[in-house]
Amino acid sequence: QVRLVESGGGLVQAGGSLRLSCLASEGTIRPYTMGWFRQAPGKEREFVGCISWSGESRYYADSAKGRFTISRDNAKNTVYLQMNSLKPEDTAVYYCARKKDSYSSLGSATASASYTYWGQGTQVTVSL
Repeated sequence: QVRLVESGGGLVQAGGSLRLSCLASEGTIRPYTMGWFRQAPGKEREFVGCISWSGESRYYADSAKGRFTISRDNAKNTVYLQMNSLKPEDTAVYYCARKKDSYSSLGSATASASYTYWGQGTQVTVSL
């Protein structure tokens, strides 16, 4: 059993920063690629970025490149999403997820179907 718990969301002004955390309170993330997704009201869930199991590789959606950074601390069973220069269009519920296969590459990591376990989400609201 795996339980992922996101935290760190909130209300921030445009241009501000937030750091989201994703803790595996049950199970482990150590050998798995981890992804971040988001879903805005009335829109489909979209890929934000991912990090390989080793932490050596990352991949970001174009909307996140240069502003968001994913990191992980396997000893703490936690993945982070540092978000800088936030824009109103970043407003969404943010989810972390654990990829299906252990020790896998980042291939297909942009697809939500590649992930087995999901957190409950944390709301991020960016105001003007």
